Amino acid sequence: MVDTKNDTKGSQKLGLGQALLLTTLFAMLVFAIVWGMLAWTSAEGAEMSIHGWIALTLGTTFSLVIGCGLMALMFYSSRSGYDDTATPKFRKPDAPTK
Repeated sequence: MVDTKNDTKGSQKLGLGQALLLTTLFAMLVFAIVWGMLAWTSAEGAEMSIHGWIALTLGTTFSLVIGCGLMALMFYSSRSGYDDTATPKFRKPDAPTK
């Protein structure tokens, strides 16, 4: 006989707080999408000069280079063992000395 009241494998019902949080987050998402669409379509007649395009290109390129560079440094640091001393509880025990 299976006890269905204490079965943790089945789906759980949302509590009032969780439902309220999900509703609030969904409303914020809808608001952001609507606001973005209105902002995008409100600037139909605006044109950007060549200086604006250069600034946009340089800013985007710089952000991507910095982001990729920092991620590469993070992976290099993690794989080469530099991060081991920063977390002593995960450090492997030293080999016994004779």
